[in-house]
Amino acid sequence: MRTTHRLGFALVTTLLSSAVVAGAQSGGSSFDLSIKNMMRGPEVYGREPQNVRWSADSKWIYFSWLEPGSDWRLASKPFRVRAVPGAKPERVTETQMDSVAPLLDQGRYSPDHRSRVVSSGGDLYIIDATAGTTRRLTQTLGVESNPIFSADGREVYFVRDNNVYAVALDGGLVRQLTDIRAAGAGAGGAAATGGRGGRGGAALADTGQRGALERQQRELFNVIRDRLHDDSLARATQAARAALQVRPLNLMTGERIGSITMSPTGRSVLITTVIPNDRALATRVPNYVTESGYTEEIPGRTKVGDYQSSSRVAFMSLPSGAVHFLRVGDGGTQSAVRVLGWTDDGSQALLFSTSNDFKDRWIHTVSGDSGTLKLLDTLHDSAWVAGPCFGCGGWYDGGRRVWFVSEADGYAHLYTMAADGSDRQQLTKGKWEVDGVSLPGDGKDFYLTTSEPSPFEEHFFRMPVTGGPRVRLTAKAGGHAAVVSPDETMIADVFSTSNRPPELYVQANRPAAEAAQLTTSPTKEWLAFDWIKPEIVMVPASDGVMVPARIYRPKDMHASANGSAVLFVHGAGYLHNVFNYWSSYSREYMFNQYLASKGYVVLDMDYRGSAGYGRDWRTAIYRWMGGRDLQDEVDGSKYLTKQFGIKPERVGMYGGSYGGFMTLMALFTEPKYFGAGAALRPVSDWAHYNHGYTARILNFPDKDTLAYRRSSPIFFAQGLEDPLLILHGMVDTNVNFEDSVRLTQRLIELGKKGWWLVPYPVEDHGFVRPDSWTDEYTRIFNLFETTIRNGKTAAQSAAALGGPN
Repeated sequence: MRTTHRLGFALVTTLLSSAVVAGAQSGGSSFDLSIKNMMRGPEVYGREPQNVRWSADSKWIYFSWLEPGSDWRLASKPFRVRAVPGAKPERVTETQMDSVAPLLDQGRYSPDHRSRVVSSGGDLYIIDATAGTTRRLTQTLGVESNPIFSADGREVYFVRDNNVYAVALDGGLVRQLTDIRAAGAGAGGAAATGGRGGRGGAALADTGQRGALERQQRELFNVIRDRLHDDSLARATQAARAALQVRPLNLMTGERIGSITMSPTGRSVLITTVIPNDRALATRVPNYVTESGYTEEIPGRTKVGDYQSSSRVAFMSLPSGAVHFLRVGDGGTQSAVRVLGWTDDGSQALLFSTSNDFKDRWIHTVSGDSGTLKLLDTLHDSAWVAGPCFGCGGWYDGGRRVWFVSEADGYAHLYTMAADGSDRQQLTKGKWEVDGVSLPGDGKDFYLTTSEPSPFEEHFFRMPVTGGPRVRLTAKAGGHAAVVSPDETMIADVFSTSNRPPELYVQANRPAAEAAQLTTSPTKEWLAFDWIKPEIVMVPASDGVMVPARIYRPKDMHASANGSAVLFVHGAGYLHNVFNYWSSYSREYMFNQYLASKGYVVLDMDYRGSAGYGRDWRTAIYRWMGGRDLQDEVDGSKYLTKQFGIKPERVGMYGGSYGGFMTLMALFTEPKYFGAGAALRPVSDWAHYNHGYTARILNFPDKDTLAYRRSSPIFFAQGLEDPLLILHGMVDTNVNFEDSVRLTQRLIELGKKGWWLVPYPVEDHGFVRPDSWTDEYTRIFNLFETTIRNGKTAAQSAAALGGPN
């Protein structure tokens, strides 16, 4: 058996070099469809235009990008392009970017809307909204951030070194408004006046032998009485002086500032903090390939259910500095608090918070005068609260109304209500989701990014703040990420389709306007290839639900079917990947076509738990990851059998992260539907993953042991029957390499054969180096070539690779 195992491993490694060959060419394309070439990634399909911003005059679009064919090691650079059809992008130097950066920032407007204040490069600037001129307010070594105008427009409030300051616009006087100190910093106020003599201004003892001596001294000596009088005056003067200064807020040991949000009135400030738990035990990730030649440790994260950080939210009154801590939610059990903003007049702030068990969400207002809380909206979910645009919200209509996105009806939609909590209105409705909301310009319209036309598309809409019909502004089928120009006449749109990566377009801000392409990101060779537009098919699930999937067929690549199929499983769990626009799985998109060119049918499903289909789809995996989601993949295998006559033992599976976890669960718990699998950076035991993600879905490991046990592949490893390839980066700070090491030991102790662990010593969770990508996907391809393609049963394939007889 051992000899067979070694021979199987030798067979796989021998095939590593043979798989990197030119694939099927299409239409005379010069693109080399080989694993090595595809795994160059952005060197061939290009960099997406990012950080899109408009110049103040709405004539230029600035963005981060790189020219086609740029080396994978290069970071994106600043570019700009005129907002007219036919314009060509031009590189912007760092010096030019430094000078123009303040003008690109949205910032906060003054009460009269004639100017805005921005933080750029750590300094503050005032921008004249009409003339576009710039006035610099600060030039310091510190970092000034979060600037806003005072309600009267005479000052700018900002944050520096975790304290709030004010700078007067008429003379530049800078005042410190808060005194927030880390634990161990000096005590607040001036030192006590010591006076003369050993006791100085200390209180006198009135009893006992010492009190008797002190009374005698006061009786006998004028000098003592004079000293006591002077000390009393000094203390009174010090107290009066201290009353004019802001009271210091001393943080607890280890506590750090999360955010500081100043009221435009200058009379109050909201402060959120994070308090680490010193009992928490963080993982340590060994780094073996180092400059020093010594193994070094990378600080890691805590594990789910371990001692967690807590948070506080403080309301500070100014100028006194008096603080009281707010108890949001059901009595201070919030896991996180966000300040969604103050009204323009500073009369109220908006708070968004969630409970420690992730099942409740609250929206409160906070009075700017007293810090009094008022509950506006609650959302409870028996699973966990989340969804698209979770945490989106703000004020509009001069602070008379608030808006927010909620899954209250099962889909993420836009709601509004009066500031007192009355007149709650749902402005959007349907079996689709709101993914983004903005309220620019004069505040008369909401701009929405939604999936209203189809769950497989993203489009940009305009809608009056009062509700009513939405106007669709983007026309082409695909995915749109749009940014409106300052004058609201134009739209910069990063648009993609399923077979073309995102490019920057510009169009007029009106329905059905013609969009002009301004960037071309892939190489000419890549563009010349006839890339598949994967058809979206609906797979019938065992519970009667139709599950969307992308399909890649050999005939789409002008190839002959080989009788085998592969299921690709996307990661993250809650992620959308079945749509008619560009996937974040760009290399896998190409690799799936490579598999199709070799005769494999490839199916890529948005299994239950994926994003894009509402609350019930999102929470279908509650308390059982590897339950309903895995059954959808099993139904995918059945679909391949029914539609293409592919036997279950000739169906393979691969995926990374959550997709790797699903591959393990498939081979361990449903082996009769699969013939082989490649698990990339897989979670093998959810009790070892992080808290924020896992506790939402599986609750806490010490309180819901069933959820963790039935969701963790390591407890089902005895079910392995088919060839399994595990691939994992050794410096993975997300899913630690420890997960695959622990699973390895479990497989050894179970006496399992026909499995391999391939470590990548320098790679984190997301691989970076093309050579690592090439090695990884070559091994995945060879696994399928030597198992499911050869027509043998699963048992025969496993035996050939060193598995059980």
